Amino acid sequence: MSKPLFDPEGSGKMPHPLKSLAETLLSPSLLEAIPDAIVAVNEEGIVVQVNSQTQDLFGYTRDELIGQKIEMLVPERQRLQHHHHREGFAERPRIRRMGAGLDLYGRRRDGSEFPVEISLSPVAIGDGLLVLSAIRDMSDRKRIEEELRRAHEDLERRKDRQLWDYQSRLALAVDSSQDAIIGKNLDGIITHWNKGAEHIYGYTAEEAIGKSISILASRDRADESPKILEMIRRGERVEYFESVRVTKDGRYLNVSISVSPVRDAEGAIVGAFTIARNITAQKRAEDQLRQAQKMESVGRLAGGVAHDFNNLLGIITASGELLRGFVERNPEPLQYIDNIRKAAERGASLTRQLLAFSRKQLVQPRVLDLNEQLKEVSKLLRPLMGDDVQVVLSCRSASAIVEADPGQLDQIVLNLAVNARDAMPRGGKLILETAVMEFDQAFAEQHPPMTAGRSVMLAISDNGCGMDEATVSQIFEPFFTTKETGKGTGLGLATVYGIVKQSGGHILVYSEPGRGTTFKIYLPCADHKLGLATGLEAETLPPRAGGRTVLVVEDEEVMRALTRHMLEEHGYHVVEAGDGKSALERLGAEHTSVDVTLTDVVMRGMSGPELVLRLIESHPAMRVVYMSGYTGELLADHGGLTPGVNLLEKPFTRAGLLKTIHHALG
Repeated sequence: MSKPLFDPEGSGKMPHPLKSLAETLLSPSLLEAIPDAIVAVNEEGIVVQVNSQTQDLFGYTRDELIGQKIEMLVPERQRLQHHHHREGFAERPRIRRMGAGLDLYGRRRDGSEFPVEISLSPVAIGDGLLVLSAIRDMSDRKRIEEELRRAHEDLERRKDRQLWDYQSRLALAVDSSQDAIIGKNLDGIITHWNKGAEHIYGYTAEEAIGKSISILASRDRADESPKILEMIRRGERVEYFESVRVTKDGRYLNVSISVSPVRDAEGAIVGAFTIARNITAQKRAEDQLRQAQKMESVGRLAGGVAHDFNNLLGIITASGELLRGFVERNPEPLQYIDNIRKAAERGASLTRQLLAFSRKQLVQPRVLDLNEQLKEVSKLLRPLMGDDVQVVLSCRSASAIVEADPGQLDQIVLNLAVNARDAMPRGGKLILETAVMEFDQAFAEQHPPMTAGRSVMLAISDNGCGMDEATVSQIFEPFFTTKETGKGTGLGLATVYGIVKQSGGHILVYSEPGRGTTFKIYLPCADHKLGLATGLEAETLPPRAGGRTVLVVEDEEVMRALTRHMLEEHGYHVVEAGDGKSALERLGAEHTSVDVTLTDVVMRGMSGPELVLRLIESHPAMRVVYMSGYTGELLADHGGLTPGVNLLEKPFTRAGLLKTIHHALG
């Protein structure tokens, strides 16, 4: 029997790199971001991890499931195991995500069975393999399909020649569903729009009915709806098709779609109905899983290459030194020997960076004050950055105690500073900031892979050219660079990433073209190792709001939803919008009185400060709180904010949010 791929009891039987990756991929906080029930099994079909949605769906606790066979949840094991082996275990080179789901039956703890759809995602870990099974309860969808089937049969029995008023029959069946249920005719004109569609896409039924279904299509998929309608005209069905749709406020959603034809009394196809489920959160979590797997795999490769390369460099260096002794009397060849030695030194520098990324570099951590460390390294930065770059050091707390290798900390700062210098060819400002932060468990669950407890934040910002979203998504990958050929190895940020992870920390990036860049690094606070008081009192929440209204303007859907939840839980009435234009439209249509506007500073289209100027005209008594991943000084430097405004820096805790809003209200 092969060894388990994940050791939930922590017995240590697993090789360390493999265990580390498994813990990263299968951390409950990461799996909680997926709305479906997620069950991870190893090669023997043993459950090794589940999320809370699995517990809710099947009625078992996590401890009761881990270590059990998968047929405990899915009795049709033979069919499921066949797909496990076909898609992953039996043919490892063909690892991929299954496009379509399996229609099976799940079994709850009380013995009741219900229809489910299962999608399998094989994940390679070292020499082993795990399969993540996303399980969706299909009871509602099956019920709707059965009601529609019965309606058709009833119509057949009546044998009249009147067209079926399928719009009203469909409304009775689907308005209770959380999925988007949309009826349309063969020209693609929307004839029915349920509450689920209103919630997912943002349009009311009055706004959608009578419009073309193309209002939901993204520009790069404009031909998709006509092709689906052509399939419907031929009597074909489209089942569990994954696509992208656009909401009323311009957000892009990943959706799983099923489309079926609707027939009249004589069997002629007169329209179609679509069932769509929002799987955006699931796709985001899958991307995080793939990225974690890729980074870990590249890290192992980089570490192996670095060790082998070091051996070669040792031979080159030793041979060069011996050769030098033979030719010292003849100075002409010495320059070539010196070239060999310098090339070997450069190669050794590259291997140190590779080893830092793969987290195999020998480190000598010690307890130190990051504030003092930055004061010393900033002395090196000023001549490095040049006269046209202002270096600003801001320490928000008296001390910032961490346990880390001081040489590696210097390497982080210097690497980020060099990148910042390249982003400011005409000069600018480099800002180094530290702060001690307190994160609770709720915050950690909402921001995986962050952890609860005290952390020391190191923020390094520049007001240079910034980066677009595509660049930000790749910057930590080894050998990725935006510099000209020969002017960068692509290992600087990969090294920073490796050092931060090796030190037990996390790194976040905020950047947009023309808006500069902020790197925020969070390292575990080590005050307790010096026997110092933390200087942080327990977080206390302000009094409940008593019905005050907050306008939340944030273009990141998940962040906006979390913020709304925290405010509503504390008694605030929340009006939300995805951008400045939507905010103005909502307030104008609803004539809502707003006590506080909480808006992101940098957004697509209208910026936060621009929105506030527009709102102040109609809401002169309104208070304002800005939020941003950038630092306050950097935002002020761009001219977006003036000193003294209320600024909430991302990521923020519930207590930080509520206290800032309470303070703004006076």
